[in-house]
Amino acid sequence: MRNPSPVSLDEQGVVGLIRIDNPPVNAINHDVRMGLAEAMAQAARNPELKALLIASAGELFSAGADINEFDRPLAEPSLQTVQAAVETARIPVVAAIRGLALGGALELAMACHYRLAHKNAKLGLPEITLGIIPGAGGTQRLPRLVGAGRALDMILSGPS
Repeated sequence: MRNPSPVSLDEQGVVGLIRIDNPPVNAINHDVRMGLAEAMAQAARNPELKALLIASAGELFSAGADINEFDRPLAEPSLQTVQAAVETARIPVVAAIRGLALGGALELAMACHYRLAHKNAKLGLPEITLGIIPGAGGTQRLPRLVGAGRALDMILSGPS
């Protein structure tokens, strides 16, 4: 029997709340990507929804991709597939960031139409500290959002 999805969609009037609940760090693993894809598809089928909010059920948005998946073939949906569903949604999708949004989590947030971050949120692309270049669009989206200089600093230094 499969465990319940670490992602839920609660429809609250015209707003859909997508919650990621994958303790301890909300790593974006296959189950989370699958849950996000399913939540986006479910939301797309509801014409009453006017906006979606992606948030964490815990104290941090997400520490990023699950590094335990780095040494095996990627199972679909990929993060890029989830990002495409977010970017092409018929309604605005907003990321609500508190705590950490690192690596793939920041890349997911950047695919959203809008981002809200708590004043103490930490954003970054720490893959560089592992010798990996951000691979889910971070090197393209980040300069568009914060400018080339700040983006280069964030990409080369990790969390900020």
